[in-house]
Amino acid sequence: MTTKIALKHTPGNIILIGMMGAGKTTVGKLLAKHLGKTFIDSDEEIQRRTGVTIPHIFDVEGEAGFRMRETGVIQELLMRDGIVLATGGGAVLNPQNRTTMKQNGIVVYLKSNVHDLWQRTRHDHNRPLLQTENPRARLQELHDQRDPLYMETADLIVNTGKQSVQILLEKLQHQLEDIKPKNTTMDSMQTLNVGLAERSYPIHIGSGLLERIDLLLPHIPRKRTVIVSNTTVAPLYLQRLSDGLMANGVQVQSVILPDGEQYKSGESLNTIYDALLTARSERSTPLIALGGGVIGDITGYAAATYLRGVPFIQIPTTLLSQVDSSVGGKTGINHPLGKNMIGAFYQPRVVLADTTVLDTLPDKELRAGIAEVIKYGLIRDLPFLEWLEANMSKLLARDTEALQYAIARSCQNKAEVVGSDERESGERALLNLGHTFGHAIENGMGYGVWLHGEAVAAGTIMAADLSQRLGWLSAQDVARVRKLFEQSGLPVISPKLGTGKYLVLMGLDKKVADGKIRFVLLKSLGQAVMTGDVPQALLEQTLEACSA
Repeated sequence: MTTKIALKHTPGNIILIGMMGAGKTTVGKLLAKHLGKTFIDSDEEIQRRTGVTIPHIFDVEGEAGFRMRETGVIQELLMRDGIVLATGGGAVLNPQNRTTMKQNGIVVYLKSNVHDLWQRTRHDHNRPLLQTENPRARLQELHDQRDPLYMETADLIVNTGKQSVQILLEKLQHQLEDIKPKNTTMDSMQTLNVGLAERSYPIHIGSGLLERIDLLLPHIPRKRTVIVSNTTVAPLYLQRLSDGLMANGVQVQSVILPDGEQYKSGESLNTIYDALLTARSERSTPLIALGGGVIGDITGYAAATYLRGVPFIQIPTTLLSQVDSSVGGKTGINHPLGKNMIGAFYQPRVVLADTTVLDTLPDKELRAGIAEVIKYGLIRDLPFLEWLEANMSKLLARDTEALQYAIARSCQNKAEVVGSDERESGERALLNLGHTFGHAIENGMGYGVWLHGEAVAAGTIMAADLSQRLGWLSAQDVARVRKLFEQSGLPVISPKLGTGKYLVLMGLDKKVADGKIRFVLLKSLGQAVMTGDVPQALLEQTLEACSA
């Protein structure tokens, strides 16, 4: 007979820590089943993503390489809600992991003595840290090193001993019932990691981060920086950022560009170069992009090319840039014949997404950012799409909790994609859902007439329509997509440029290969694909049906 656990107060996440052999996976699976949560084992997740075993990663990359992968996975997983996470025994060695665990769930230490741990692990040859001449002594050494960190991190400590798993679960139940759930308003800072080996970098998300100069100082080693902003953002936030930096001994210079997509140009790029050369800015002097997507893209490209590469920092001030353009290292400028046709892949050192700066964002710009948020749900995260359908009114009302969750979930999705495909040779191209049509709209109407997010919204409706004509989406699916964009206040009808002009403009898209336009389309809601096999007749039908 088994006893079903029914908690009076169920925390959002439960994180199990402890030594190898402590029973984290066994207990975690049963606990998740009882609580109706999703169980995830961080080691198994690493193996799933890499396609190789943990011992193989240790052999090829060493423990340091494995720990870097482990940190990236834990940071991403704990952006979710409603999971039971079993961590690797050494996860607590990283201070960032310990902080993230304490901020994003109830941490439970499954504590066992070394004798019991040895009995459970001595025949397991998949423990790379125990492959030594004296594994029993090594296990004791690891326990003595880690036990204080487990104790420091844990909200609850459960001694496993020799009791049955069922008794252990009941004991854990009683302790969880007595603990007050952690604040889930998400008003504290969250940190994600873009995993790119030695070029990995953090994305900090939260309110009031513009004042967190401590997050920037490690990336300004010579106490000198140049801030690039525009005529809209600079009057709002430049002085505050500059004052904070100067109070910490940093010498600050600034470059102010006109505001607008039409200024994402070679002329503006030269304005930045002129300022850097005049000031004799050195290779160690980072550029800080303080603004939306245009400022982030052009500053990043200037950083990539000035002196063949200087560091840069992203402080995005629009929703669109916080969830998309500031993450992933795509930098560049527009050309009269095509959007973003000139640029480079160049990663920032750190991204600071301060949700409080969205308070001054015009409603139209907020909605434009929501278009990119919806994109992530459509291409790879159906549960997020469902969350958006239920919470769109909160986003439009600028609910702090909803905004931070949407930003974090979007960045989590993009970080995962960028970490596996930095240069858009495969999966990353799927992030361009709606963009082939959208870029044609922006170019055809004249840069700046339609906001990028507005064009992407209308372009996504076209992509959904074309997906239906190919037999992949149902009419109900397309109606569902259209309804969500309508609820967001975004355009669902494209401008009537004419089929011929659309085809010419889409032919300038970066994804064109062998003269064929390649489209990101939807096999189903939550699953995107790229294809160049689109019958011309169906494409023309979509262009005609979705524009007016």
